[in-house]
Amino acid sequence: MQKLSLETIARDQLAAAARGSAGRASSTVFGGHEHALRQAVIALQAGAVISDHENPGEATLYVLSGRVELTSAADSWQGRQGDLIIIPDATHGLRALEDSAILYTAVPRGHVR
Repeated sequence: MQKLSLETIARDQLAAAARGSAGRASSTVFGGHEHALRQAVIALQAGAVISDHENPGEATLYVLSGRVELTSAADSWQGRQGDLIIIPDATHGLRALEDSAILYTAVPRGHVR
């Protein structure tokens, strides 16, 4: 069993995002190639963007701190601390409206349930 502090990881990633030229940083907290479920804490400085990309499968984002906007061709959703957004099965992007940290969770297509 392993216990992690998402608050600590988010704080560390926000500091790393502030130091980086892209204004973002991330850390995998669970998963990888040997697991179906993947979770990562992603930190974004205000104004930083994750460009449009395809949905990897079933995915959500949970806003740990700050405010973000998830956009697709058809819609957009804003989330703030404590909000859970189900990522649509469509091309989408993410923008930080203020310094933000999210917990991204996904099960990529093709993994057996």
